[in-house]
Amino acid sequence: MVVEPELLCLDEPFSALDVLSAATLRGELLELWLGGKIPTKAILMVTHNIEEAVLLGDRIVVMEKDPGRIVTEMRVSLPHPRNANDPSFRALVDEVYAMLAGETLPEALEVGSAPGEPGKLRALPNVSITPMTGLLEALAATPGGRQDLYKLADELGVDSDHLLRTIEALELLGFVTVAKGDVALTPLGETFAEAGILARKEIFAARLRRLPIFRWLLELLEAAEGKRLRGEVVRRALELEFPRAEAEKQFQVIINWGRYAELFAYDVSTGVLYLEPVPASS
Repeated sequence: MVVEPELLCLDEPFSALDVLSAATLRGELLELWLGGKIPTKAILMVTHNIEEAVLLGDRIVVMEKDPGRIVTEMRVSLPHPRNANDPSFRALVDEVYAMLAGETLPEALEVGSAPGEPGKLRALPNVSITPMTGLLEALAATPGGRQDLYKLADELGVDSDHLLRTIEALELLGFVTVAKGDVALTPLGETFAEAGILARKEIFAARLRRLPIFRWLLELLEAAEGKRLRGEVVRRALELEFPRAEAEKQFQVIINWGRYAELFAYDVSTGVLYLEPVPASS
């Protein structure tokens, strides 16, 4: 700001700050901007914080990755200063959440295809088991198993980007549905939230088996000699569908989810996936 630019570009300027410091600096930036105390004609800010975008912006452009493109844009006509507790403010935040989370798709589109099959391989959301189970438990504790996405992010104390990835994973598994900025438990999601550890693993395993990428992997393991498969084989197949860095992320998610569900085992030292012998019945 010292050089008084006509266009001030900010890349997540408040994300590394504590809550109070971030709020103070947002207020100071708005005061300088709205009071005409700086000659800057426009401010462009990148943020993953939806509330921050609605609080500061007059125009919100929603981007999507892989490939990077504009999904939609919206004007924010609320007068400054804006109150985060105002119903109009909350309605706009809900609208942005709805644009990002989208509506739950039909299963044929939701699960995608397997490597090498016609159609598009669905990338698995890069999220671990713990936040998924935590979110399901939080929803199960709310009346009707339904919650506003905006309120949920605030109550769980997580950023919107992480929350949306978690919800995307739960949608993919059939544990929640999303509509109009709300997320709701499905009967299966409610069953999972109320189940014990072993039952949860069984439910999770059943849902993974329906995903084409896991079905493909389990078929490879069944056909492999000794029911063992080098992880590098899976990585190479994924690299045909994704850039190398994303393929590695997908591999790690597959390992994480598959081991939790006990669909297969993975030896970290050798990089080998294998099917464990089924115990003989007594």
